[in-house]
Amino acid sequence: MRTVVIQPTLESWRERARELLALRVPPDEVLWSDDAQEPGLFATTDDTSPRGAVPKVSPAFLDMAHSVAAHNAARRWGLLYRVLWRLTHDGERHLLAVATDPDVRQLQQWCKAISRDIHKMHAFVRFRLVGRDEATGREQFVAWFEPEHRIVRLAAGFFDKRFAGMDWSILTPHECAHWDGSALHFTPGVLRSAAPDDDALDDLWRTYYRSIFNPARLKVRAMQSEMPKKYWKNLPEAPLTADLIAESGGRVEKMLRTQTRQAKPAPKNAYFDSLRDMNAPKPPPPDGPTQTP
Repeated sequence: MRTVVIQPTLESWRERARELLALRVPPDEVLWSDDAQEPGLFATTDDTSPRGAVPKVSPAFLDMAHSVAAHNAARRWGLLYRVLWRLTHDGERHLLAVATDPDVRQLQQWCKAISRDIHKMHAFVRFRLVGRDEATGREQFVAWFEPEHRIVRLAAGFFDKRFAGMDWSILTPHECAHWDGSALHFTPGVLRSAAPDDDALDDLWRTYYRSIFNPARLKVRAMQSEMPKKYWKNLPEAPLTADLIAESGGRVEKMLRTQTRQAKPAPKNAYFDSLRDMNAPKPPPPDGPTQTP
């Protein structure tokens, strides 16, 4: 039995897995660990045995491994290597298509858990304004999130596309993502105390959330399923939920009795005014537009 210590990343596992495949080391002779805190206990022995060619695997397996590597299950590396071995040295080229296989089914369940965790991160990250870059004028935001798994790198691409116009950081216990307007970069995880508390925009967000809450479409169980209570402590709108649910019945009755509803005026707020001014059409030059003869 050999113990292989790796970093908790797909790249680290993949490098060692290729070496073991080339040495034709079967899965039941390998103990995987991504705990490097005790190097004396988890010592890795280099092997100078003759190596063969590294078999190729399908993109489908690499995609699956990309998701599974983000899971927190300690045995994920061993299971990935066992499936890799079966796909290559055991000749089970179509293994991933066998949905009833226990190994494949476990990997698929882990992939679904990662997909759900990414969805929750996309839905429940709440940025808070912490300043403005004096040189560029770009607003700077910070958010705190507590994912169940190591999904920051998998989820960060969504945010740099949607919030490309501002500088932001997403802090988590596992890893932090940062966007400066041109590139993403990552740093180690931090404690909750490193994240900012409420800011002035939280009140605006709560006003917006209350205004878009539709009592006629309220489904409490579905809402609680999509927004589990473990996320509530980091959501500025969470304190409103109980009152909005309690008021929903009366609001629906009032909506049914009302024939027409007047549009509400835009809220008076300095931040909203600055955004409207920024997007307002610019007036033409004093001499009027230039025309081509």
